[in-house]
Amino acid sequence: MKKLLYVASAFAFIACGSSKEASNEDANVDQAAKYAATITAKDLGTHLFTYASDEFEGRNTGEPGQKKAVEYLKNFYVSNGIVSPLGSDDYFQEVPAEWINKNTRRGKFKDSENVVAFIKGSEKPDEIVVISAHLDHEGVKNGEIYNGADDDGSGTVAMLEIAEAFQMATKAGKGPKRSILFLHVTGEEKGLLGSKYYTDVDPLFPLANTVCDLNIDMIGRTDARHKDDPNYVYLIGSDKLSTELHNLSETINKKYTNINLDYKYNDENDPNRFYYRSDHYNFAKNNVPIIFYFNGTHADYHRPTDTPDKINYELLENRTRLVFHTAWEVANKETRILADKAEVKKEETGK
Repeated sequence: MKKLLYVASAFAFIACGSSKEASNEDANVDQAAKYAATITAKDLGTHLFTYASDEFEGRNTGEPGQKKAVEYLKNFYVSNGIVSPLGSDDYFQEVPAEWINKNTRRGKFKDSENVVAFIKGSEKPDEIVVISAHLDHEGVKNGEIYNGADDDGSGTVAMLEIAEAFQMATKAGKGPKRSILFLHVTGEEKGLLGSKYYTDVDPLFPLANTVCDLNIDMIGRTDARHKDDPNYVYLIGSDKLSTELHNLSETINKKYTNINLDYKYNDENDPNRFYYRSDHYNFAKNNVPIIFYFNGTHADYHRPTDTPDKINYELLENRTRLVFHTAWEVANKETRILADKAEVKKEETGK
């Protein structure tokens, strides 16, 4: 009997020791780097060669190709066990044709939808970090398919890989403290319509609870300014509403990705006005801090030649990891980032 007690005690001691060792090893692992490493050029390419293929017919708003695209996104989230904030198996925030056609002069369009997926925060679930990209493109013109591999297939597949990395962390008990909404918006090419519908008509979560929007629109190519130095990305808007978000972004980049952060288009006097031309703007106008990730335009911009074979997948991988690391830090920091430059609305002050 004593021998049995000794043996049991020995096993208990060993088990306890092993548990402590595992705990210590876990504490020494950079969890952000661990899960960022799951984002690979190979996986991004696998997604993009499907998402920007002729099968999706250029993903024009409301058209059959766009419907195939949203099913592809939904199936990805379902297969990875990433839930919808709408509940059940409904991943589509409907954007009615009537509303679309009242808000654009770029033609008449059919019903469309945003695609939404959600990872609930472990400690601050009511604070929402949004990661966005537009799912649509130009469709078919004069018999030619505009595949939109860079615009914005690159941002779309980046979001899928980011979502998968966060889900892996969550399954391992290392999920984000704040909730993350993966928001694929429709109708960007028709006037930022999907994001406008989300912010102005049907925000699934209160904008007051929305910490920031990290918007990814074209991150798979290089422009003429950087042909000799492709390790860059344009950052737009990071300092417009939150000094803290801008500084966090800079710090995270230096620690993990070492990309040349180019602020050329962040200039208030930028004649291109890119700050107003992608979906982050609908969050920014509502005082939600944003960062817009962008590689600039190129010869294939809005042409049928924007195809997945022209994407630089190594650049896409590193840029995607930058967004992931930034989202990880924002979602896990002790305090919510401060929107110190937010404008106080007149109705709030009574003036």
